[in-house]
Amino acid sequence: MSVQYCSSCGAAGSSENQFCGECGVQMQRASGESAVQPAVKGIVEQTSARINGLVGEEGKLDLNLKDVFSSVFEKHTKDEAELLFISGTSRTTPAPADIQTSWPKPWLFSRVFLVLAAVYLLLYVAATSFESALVIPGLIVMGSFAVPFSLLIFFWETNAPRNISIFEVVRMFFIGGVASIAASLFLFSIFPIVELNVQGAIMVGVIEEVGKLLIAAYFIKQLKVTYILNGLLIGAAIGAGFAAFESAGYAFAQGMAYGESAMIANIFDRGWMAIGAHVTWAAIAAGALVYVKNQSELNSSHFLDTRFLKLFAVPVILHAAWNSPFFVQAESMLLYVGLIVVAWIFVFSLMNAGLKQISRMNEHRVVTE
Repeated sequence: MSVQYCSSCGAAGSSENQFCGECGVQMQRASGESAVQPAVKGIVEQTSARINGLVGEEGKLDLNLKDVFSSVFEKHTKDEAELLFISGTSRTTPAPADIQTSWPKPWLFSRVFLVLAAVYLLLYVAATSFESALVIPGLIVMGSFAVPFSLLIFFWETNAPRNISIFEVVRMFFIGGVASIAASLFLFSIFPIVELNVQGAIMVGVIEEVGKLLIAAYFIKQLKVTYILNGLLIGAAIGAGFAAFESAGYAFAQGMAYGESAMIANIFDRGWMAIGAHVTWAAIAAGALVYVKNQSELNSSHFLDTRFLKLFAVPVILHAAWNSPFFVQAESMLLYVGLIVVAWIFVFSLMNAGLKQISRMNEHRVVTE
């Protein structure tokens, strides 16, 4: 009996089945290498459908990354950037009915990254070519802040309601980032980690994600947000601040212990890894919290909601795996890339849920008017 794969959803079936049991499309027989592609596609789509179910949506995640990032490679004027930077104020926040519900096309984050990377490169040249110790602090700061802050701008651009200003974002980045580190250190003082074994990695994941969540929850309550996309942005701001200050500390410690080359290597490694670490983990947690609380005022019951606990377990597990001895000892970048991909699948799923939330709210508004 040969294997058949659905050309639409990728589900597998026997040769006796003429139509797909999942979607009803006529099955096509495939073998060898020709069977691999639809099988992999089916697994990815089934996985995204299950993740979508966790955020209250049905079906697979309908996302074209090439289209989402298409504006990055287009030419943009200074005026376009300035218009983005003034959004989120009382005079520039769009009315609920005017909020864009299609997938956003962020681009400003890439320009911010290029500027920060250029500054870091100049400092690197000054430090290595001219052996100037005076630029080392700047090198550490710029190297540690470049990726997390650029990612934060990405989340700010994808915040379709445009109801949180850049001033609020920067405030959460600095104050929230430091406060989340302080909260985590306080929890570490109560639950000290003796060794970074499996148990220790799990404890680090729980403590640091709880520390960031507590600060994110404070800003969610203070700003009285109701949109899932707002939660993602707030979480990203807290996570970006946490990542930037923590990376700066690690870079400094590496420099003091092993010298400049070790410090620079540490900055580079933590820089590219920041793409899918603290920023995305905190964004998932805060986005999940707003998803659960919806239009109601945040209270303690939302933290115990099963839907939230299932989603909050994701960043905790990803964080624990990131720090686990299995990953550290393997020294394989592919393992970390895998964790980064998983984190972004959840981020995009929450973004999708956030856009659909706005659409439903607008539809309800039209019906009730």
